[in-house]
Amino acid sequence: MKLSTSQAKDTSAANGFEDKLDKLLERHLAISDRLATSADLKPQELARLSKEYAELSGVVARIEEWKGARAEIGDLAELIADVGEDEDLRKMAGGEFEALKARIPELEKAIKLALLPKDEADDRNAILEVRAGTGGEEAALFAADLFRMYQRYADLHGWKFEVMETSETDKGGFKEAVANITGLGVFARLKYESGVHRVQRVPQTETQGRIHTSAATVAVLPEAEEVDVEINDKDLRIDVFRASGPGGQSVNTTDSAVRITHIPTGIVVSQQDEKSQHKNRAKAMKILRARLYDHKRQQLDAERAADRRSQVGSGDRSERIRTYNYPQGRVTDHRIGLTLHKLDSITSGDGLDDIVEALAADDQAKRLAAL
Repeated sequence: MKLSTSQAKDTSAANGFEDKLDKLLERHLAISDRLATSADLKPQELARLSKEYAELSGVVARIEEWKGARAEIGDLAELIADVGEDEDLRKMAGGEFEALKARIPELEKAIKLALLPKDEADDRNAILEVRAGTGGEEAALFAADLFRMYQRYADLHGWKFEVMETSETDKGGFKEAVANITGLGVFARLKYESGVHRVQRVPQTETQGRIHTSAATVAVLPEAEEVDVEINDKDLRIDVFRASGPGGQSVNTTDSAVRITHIPTGIVVSQQDEKSQHKNRAKAMKILRARLYDHKRQQLDAERAADRRSQVGSGDRSERIRTYNYPQGRVTDHRIGLTLHKLDSITSGDGLDDIVEALAADDQAKRLAAL
């Protein structure tokens, strides 16, 4: 019987999937054999193979379960087709057959999830940067609201939230605020927050009750280690100056503030929160390292532009990702078309997980489809 074009493609895809799984099983067995005779292995090679074996073991267990279920389905099919068998036994086999058949897609999905490439930065801490965008003082007040939202969200997850830099306005808004967030799975959850956040509400200064639209930009950068980014002293220009408060008010009588410029990329970082020039320089270097690491990640992403466009949370700073509508009490994430009428819960940090988890699920579904 000749297969249709679509059937031929499905068969080819199925065969390719099974071939890939067989190769994984072979690799897992080969590593097992090599580790069993590891006396001649160097420590670094032993560590590498042990890590790969551990990572493969989870997916191998799922593959073996999937293969076992398929083999059992074949046996049950033969039993059902045998007209000489007892009728009650055939009916029982039919029930088991249908149950196993329904489970196969679940097992295949579990395997594919285990095969999805993991973002190497997911386990890292993060540098959070929030900046006021269009909208003047109202944008700065909104930036401060967002910064506090992430601070409460961090508290709820048991993360440490260290404020590294704030540039306040006279009315308590933030032109810019930077924090270092440390804890378990910080970047994995916060990476979807990068982008332009928009607010629609009546500003405190508005006398006629008109709704204004303002914006703030959020950037979430994976914290970089010194081994991730090599920074040469000759590539840095370091300026020191006197720290100042809102409106240019002097808050320091010594040149303790630090501005570091990375000449090759043009990235500039300023720090003035600490009274010590040494501490400000250390904080500025941490932020610079994170920005350079993010710059390197974006360059790699650009090389995989087609794949990047298929993913949620790309971190494109020009992308309007979310709108907070205060009069209607709703928050809409435009990337997945999700609207939740629980603005107070989200801005207090309690309800933010509802959006984060929906974004992560959508990201996972798109990557599964691509796989």
